[in-house]
Amino acid sequence: MTETEEQRVETRAGAEGPSKYLTPGARAASRGARYATISAVFVGILLISNVVAVKPIAFGAVQLGDFSLPLVFDGGVFLFPLAYILGDVLAEVYGLRASRRAIFTAFALALVASLTILVVQMSPPADGWENQEAFAAVLGFVPRIVAASLTGFLAGQLLNAWVMDLMHRRTAGRLLRTRLITSTLVGELADTLLFCTIAFAGIITGVDFVMYVVLGYLVKVLAEVVLLPVTTRVIRAVRRAEERAVDA
Repeated sequence: MTETEEQRVETRAGAEGPSKYLTPGARAASRGARYATISAVFVGILLISNVVAVKPIAFGAVQLGDFSLPLVFDGGVFLFPLAYILGDVLAEVYGLRASRRAIFTAFALALVASLTILVVQMSPPADGWENQEAFAAVLGFVPRIVAASLTGFLAGQLLNAWVMDLMHRRTAGRLLRTRLITSTLVGELADTLLFCTIAFAGIITGVDFVMYVVLGYLVKVLAEVVLLPVTTRVIRAVRRAEERAVDA
């Protein structure tokens, strides 16, 4: 090939763009980058929440006359509401099937994390490492937390996505805020009841347990209500970006 012919090939390749030379898998990955990123963050939030949820947190108490209502939460309360926001984005923009794919992926990886922690805990410590008891005391509780989280997460997220999809079809895509709040009320109720019961029944007892369940539910729902303007903006931005990608 002469120098002139090589220049013509390079010019033609530049005009056609690098996407022409991507493999089918690379094209698919580039087109689905937003879905992949949102799903990855969604999965990461669940995994982080499972670890920090081992610590119950007390923020004092609310005094009602002679009756004291303790404000007890688990560490996951700071982060887990974001999982429902991202779940809403997945269900609203990508549909029920794609949303379920992300939910089942998160479920599977959380299960792997739990089993890995269990195997590491049961493995004999190396000579000179004196933190086996501390490791077992903190992370040894993770399998129960993960069992509770997996059960609650799976039920709650699937209900959340199902309600979003059902209401989307019934309202022809209208009333986004109403759909977001309703799906959260249903999903978080199932999630909170299952998680709190499996994870802390018998550990947190009496009024403390009741307040733990009620406050956990209210905080998670209120977090989504407060962040509703952010959620709706993210949904619209992602939807517009995907529509532009399809039209391109």
